[in-house]
Order: sequence, then structure tokens, then C-alpha cells
Amino acid sequence: MAEHPIQGLMNVTMEKIHQMVDSNTIIGKPITTEDGITILPVSKVSFGFASGGTDFDGKNAANKDLFGGGSGAGVNIQPVAFLVIKDGCVRTIQLSDTSNTIDRALTMLPELVDKLAALIKRDEKAPEAAPAEK
Repeated sequence: MAEHPIQGLMNVTMEKIHQMVDSNTIIGKPITTEDGITILPVSKVSFGFASGGTDFDGKNAANKDLFGGGSGAGVNIQPVAFLVIKDGCVRTIQLSDTSNTIDRALTMLPELVDKLAALIKRDEKAPEAAPAEK
């Protein structure tokens, strides 16, 4: 069975979307600074496409094989965060609006855990004070 022209339109549209959006679009290529910090951009990608067509009136033999159609697509790429890797530690820097209390708390949580861990390690390393003799 021969391929209908609308299938060709949809295939071309999907191929073009695939060329525009791949995994490197969502998690960007790593950027390495001179001091050894690696930064990975993270983006949100949304897209849509539509296609349609019509066969012309088949009563006239000249119009029998005529087809009209079209397709289109739209892509929206929005950066949302950066992953910062330094000395084996990963930190997320969000670009979104932090006016929401829950979002702000979740953003600050990893930093808080790091600070608590450093505080606990520091307390463990500090020698206990010897009692003063009288």
C-alpha cells in the first residue's frame, strides 16, 4: 500500500523536531572553568506539532491524484537550572522564581545538609578539653 502524502508531512515534521531537540538540549554540554568547576545547564523543553491535509474532489479525473496539506511545529526551550560540580560535590542553582516558600526550602536544603555535615565533622575533630586540676 502506497504511503499517503500526509504521512510524508508528519515524518518530515518529526525529523525536524528531532534535529532541534535532543538530550543535549535538556542537559546541556558541560562547561569547565579554569579552576576545575564543571557547570551543566538544565532546560525545560516543550514542543507541539500539527499537520493536516485534504484530497481534492475525485469527480474530475484531472484532480484524482491532487492533495493539499501542511504541517508546522513549535519548540520552546527554557533554562531552569544549573548543576555545579566542584570537588566531587554537586550543587543545583535554580533559575526559577523562588517566591514560593516550599521551592525556596527545597533549593536551600542541600546547602543546609552540607553545612550541618561540616559542623558535625568539625565537632568530632575538636579535642575534648581536659578538666583543670586544682
